Amino acid sequence: MKFSESFIDELKQRLRPSDVIGRSVKLKRQGREWAGLSPFTKEKSPSFFVNDDKGFFHDFSSGKHGDIISFLQETERLSFVEAVSRLAAEAGMALPAEDPQAAAREEKRKGLADWMELAQKWFAANLRRSTGAAARETLIRRGLPEDQWDRFGLGYAPEGRTGLKDALTQRGAKPSDLVEAGLLIQPEGGGQPYDRFRDRLIFPILDARGRIVSFGGRAMNPDDRAKYLNGPETTLFHKGATLYGLPEARRLLGAAGKDDATIVVVEGYMDVIACQRAGVAAVAPMGTALTEEQMALLWRISPEPVLCFDGDKAGQRAAYRAIERALPLLKPDRSFAFVTLAGGHDPDDLLREKGAPALREALKATTPFARMLFDRELAEAGALDTPEKEAGLKARLRKAAATIADSDLARTYKDYLIGLFFERARPSEGERKQAYRTIYKERQFRRGAPPAGITPEARASLPGLALDPKPLTAAVVEGLIAHPEVLHDRAEVLETQGVGDPALDRMVSDLVALTYEADDLGRDLIRARLKAMGHAPALERVDRMAGRAHAPFLTAALETERAVQGLTTAIDALLQTLALSRALDELKRDDEHFDHAAFAGLKAQRDALTRSLTSGSIWGEATGAPH
Repeated sequence: MKFSESFIDELKQRLRPSDVIGRSVKLKRQGREWAGLSPFTKEKSPSFFVNDDKGFFHDFSSGKHGDIISFLQETERLSFVEAVSRLAAEAGMALPAEDPQAAAREEKRKGLADWMELAQKWFAANLRRSTGAAARETLIRRGLPEDQWDRFGLGYAPEGRTGLKDALTQRGAKPSDLVEAGLLIQPEGGGQPYDRFRDRLIFPILDARGRIVSFGGRAMNPDDRAKYLNGPETTLFHKGATLYGLPEARRLLGAAGKDDATIVVVEGYMDVIACQRAGVAAVAPMGTALTEEQMALLWRISPEPVLCFDGDKAGQRAAYRAIERALPLLKPDRSFAFVTLAGGHDPDDLLREKGAPALREALKATTPFARMLFDRELAEAGALDTPEKEAGLKARLRKAAATIADSDLARTYKDYLIGLFFERARPSEGERKQAYRTIYKERQFRRGAPPAGITPEARASLPGLALDPKPLTAAVVEGLIAHPEVLHDRAEVLETQGVGDPALDRMVSDLVALTYEADDLGRDLIRARLKAMGHAPALERVDRMAGRAHAPFLTAALETERAVQGLTTAIDALLQTLALSRALDELKRDDEHFDHAAFAGLKAQRDALTRSLTSGSIWGEATGAPH
């Protein structure tokens, strides 16, 4: 929405800055100005001044200066449009309409909004009448004293079917308008409308401009099918674009006076109230998972809102749903952090049992989005007790990172998640070293059972480790150590399919991890790092066998470009050989439907490839070496 200069000027003329600002800052007259303590910094002597004649405020302690619009933007984190809209409503000015239909819709909204305000006052009055005794006891039992009820606009809806309807129609409301506002229910089969909220503790729901747009009701009867009930979608209320407690949260953020202050998203209305009473800016969605609109609204307030969930399974599922929905929308300056409360507590429990300082401290223990995403994928992958499951987890991590629309961030996430995989999901260096020591000390292992006391992952890799690799496999691994840049394009296929040797598969995976950390490591440094990671025995086997492949790309005198071409050819040949061998094994296992022709054809392909590798003819074109 655009506002003309004349509209803004008239708005400022109608409202005195000292009146608008004086609602949140205690001001005292000093000559022709008003003075008070800064709302942006903590100070003991007033250095904040408001001048009605000139229409501005100035804060000497923070250096901030502006008018009533920028004041609301600073203190309540409102957008320019939201601030102007709020002030226009206060000044009694209609917002500029783009067309007659828009003007009519705005007029309709205003009429419905007036009935919402009257409904809230009626609910609040009932809370203090005899009919609201049980609701009052509930609030006090939940640790919410009476002096806080008005702050959050709490009320009570009596049991009768037409209490609110009667009260508002006596004031001139049409039942059809009250149905449209979501206050009444129109029976589908016909009949008279009746109150939507009955025998419920009432929470008013405000939009970003601070207007009541709906209500939430908590059932007083424990046997009620719906513990919480929100108003329906209406002209005023859009669940997916509204956050409970937003205006008060913005006020708290503005009062904090910190640019890095963040907003916390919790699960329930009482949790929002608990956090806000503890000085924490908190909001809640409308009983559903966060929508893209709500996320956009949160990101306008803070670059990294905190999502707080209960520590039970339901809370975990809610966190995972939030991850799924937010992942495509992430940007370098737009993410989320997570807090999982231990012991089955929610913020309301924590405030009542341990007090505001404990609640504030618990909400500081955040987990970054990327770490939470990794934990989700790790949990859903299950036990990583086979190479296939490890490869599956890495594929899941890459797929999750690729979901991010921002390409630069997607690449960074992929590197980070794969790094976490090697840090947290693989066996420890000590476990791997112990496995290698066991192999070399007990060569008789090949003919007997593996010794006791080693991990399942080490046990699974022992048979392959006990045998020397094939020359081509060793040559490829040696080539990757010499030219790790080749891994940039081949990492995924090598990690997924392997090189046909369990120990070397693991070393290649760790080599991939090293290239993610830095792409300028030299051969000697890479070998030193691999040895430190427990791969010294595997490197010895590579050194022993690589020369037997007679691969020209390992020749020191060969220029880098040709060496890389030769290594790429060798990788393709190795993967093709392994694929053909796996296909032959599959055919041999199918005794009942053994296809001799298919078997002979595949075997001929593999043998031809093997001959070209043995003779060296495959290297000529790639490296320039003679056939």
